[in-house]
Amino acid sequence: MPTLGTQNISTSYPQLLKTFGLGGVDGNLQVITDGDNTSSALSLSTTGVQSTGSLAVDGTSLLSGVVTFGTSLTASTGTATIGTLSASTATISTATISTATISTATISTATIPLQLGAVTFGSNVTASTGTATIGTLSASTATISTATIPLQLGAVTFGSTITASTGTNTLGTINVNTATIGTISTLNGLSVATTATVGTLEIGATGPNLTNASYGTAAFTLSTVSAYNAGGTTNGTVALTGAQNSDIVIGTLNSLGSATGSSGLIIGFHCIANNVVRYSITNPTTTAGTVPAGTLHMTALRFTA
Repeated sequence: MPTLGTQNISTSYPQLLKTFGLGGVDGNLQVITDGDNTSSALSLSTTGVQSTGSLAVDGTSLLSGVVTFGTSLTASTGTATIGTLSASTATISTATISTATISTATISTATIPLQLGAVTFGSNVTASTGTATIGTLSASTATISTATIPLQLGAVTFGSTITASTGTNTLGTINVNTATIGTISTLNGLSVATTATVGTLEIGATGPNLTNASYGTAAFTLSTVSAYNAGGTTNGTVALTGAQNSDIVIGTLNSLGSATGSSGLIIGFHCIANNVVRYSITNPTTTAGTVPAGTLHMTALRFTA
């Protein structure tokens, strides 16, 4: 502004700045005008400054109080670094954020850094569209509505149960050390390494159903069976836990046909009461047969149609 010392007062008014009112600067914002009463974009008061136009700052601006932004916050070039940002509602097109505390946010595009350590989620993780790929997930309790599980080519370890809530569970080949199975609908192949407990086993497409199998052993002492006549049979009863009258009983005496025994003897088994099986050894030959001491091995099978 040129000096006023050599100018007349009447001609220098346009070069002066004044408040719009007559009382000077006070607690109310007043528009700053020139001497001809032309309004500027700047308003002043003893408590604040306001601009209705653009505000350009070439140096560093320190904003120590509360700062309210309008519809957008733009860094035209370079990198915008914000220490701590707390926003109740924010719409962000693209942002790279190291640490942020956000109550509600609508994000169209976001670049999220790689999580190499442990990550703790809240009540859910949702991918609204596309496909969510998770490398290894360890969860104590999880509810999954729909999941695409990749083919497991290696060993898979299950917990206490495998449940199919609807439809039919079809398993190709199961190899188990110990398994308790209630009812099996479809198994292409079952390979059991050690022990499997099955409630009902359906043989073939329509049965029969094997509901129980009992197995036991009993000691047998040396005896002689006479040639074919009424005295040519020896028999007795032994305990077989789980056997019933309707069961099919098969068995053997491991000393029959041995080097010291008779190869012509015939042995049969049948259940006469719950948990009781009778065995009969018949000699159809013309000479007395020797039945050496050994062990009876018996199996009782129960089927339903």
